[in-house]
Formats: sequence, structure tokens, C-alpha cells
Amino acid sequence: MRQAILISAGLLMAGLMASPLMAEPVTYGIDSTHTFPRFTYDHLGFSTQVNRFHNTTGTVVYDKEANTAEVDITIDMTSVETGAESFNGHIQGEDFFDTENYPEATFKSTEVVFDNDEPTAIEGELTIKGITKNVTLDIERFNNEEHPMLGKDAIGADASVTVKRSDFNADKYVPAISDEVRIDISLEAIAQ
Repeated sequence: MRQAILISAGLLMAGLMASPLMAEPVTYGIDSTHTFPRFTYDHLGFSTQVNRFHNTTGTVVYDKEANTAEVDITIDMTSVETGAESFNGHIQGEDFFDTENYPEATFKSTEVVFDNDEPTAIEGELTIKGITKNVTLDIERFNNEEHPMLGKDAIGADASVTVKRSDFNADKYVPAISDEVRIDISLEAIAQ
């Protein structure tokens, strides 16, 4: 009987050693103190305006072995920072963000494109003012390693996309103020 148990245990160990270890997807929580979506646009041909949002939440699920990922981000549109308190309120009005009715914008990935084991683009659905459009964010930078201060697995990325305000019913003053708006997001997320 003891010999049968030892043989079974040996076969089990051999089977475990022969099968490849598969990594599991890891869920990362957005670090809202280091994640700031920015948007830029041409203002009357005089300058490029740069604005940002202070409050961003969400998750990234990343499987580095399978080269798959999912991104789910929510932006608090009432946290917009334009550099002028009066304009912060103005841009939240009905003609632009209409935060009274639509206080959040969301981005949910439908596919993350990988090249040589690194993500290069994120295809997904961007919803602003209740209007959803398919967009593709280009990833300019990506990093995955242990966070040197927290001692946890972390990811970071810089990504961008250009959209039209008119696609989201926010096109007041077009073309004097550009219809095209570039959205950049610098994201950091920590393994949960």
C-alpha cells in the first residue's frame, strides 16, 4: 500500500513538473494619484489649450503570458482643471461636458493589440455625454515591473487618441475652436 502511495505521489509530481506553469491574469487598480487624462485643442488659432481631469478610477486586467488585457476606466468629468475656476464651470455646461446630466465619461476596451509581447494599441468604446464611439488609443509607452516604493507588481502606460467634439454633441464654437481634440492619458495601476 505504501509503495502504491509513493508511486502515485511520484507520478503526480512528474506530471506537475512536465506541465507548463500558466500565469493567471492580474487585476491592477488605477492609481488615481498618478493617472491624469489630458485633452488639448486649438483655441481660436492663438494657442493650444491643455486641460486635465483630477479623478480617474478603474482597472486593467493583464495576462503577460497570454498577451491579453482588458481596460475599464471612468473619468469624473466634474474634476476638470482648465487653469481658471470660471472656465472649469463653463466647460461643464450643457454646450460642452454637461456634467449635470453626464458626470462621468468611460472607456472600455474591446481588444488590446500586442506586438512582440507588448501592448501597442487599445481598441474600445469611449462614452462621453451618453454617446459611445469606437476609438483606438495608440500606446506610446508601456512598463510592467515591481513598483520600487510599494513592492507590488505595477503597470504604466502613455496612450493617446484624437476625437471630434461634434461626435459627442459638444461642438459649440466649431470651427473657431477646433473640432478635433487630442486625448492623452498617462496611467499607472497597481496589482490588487
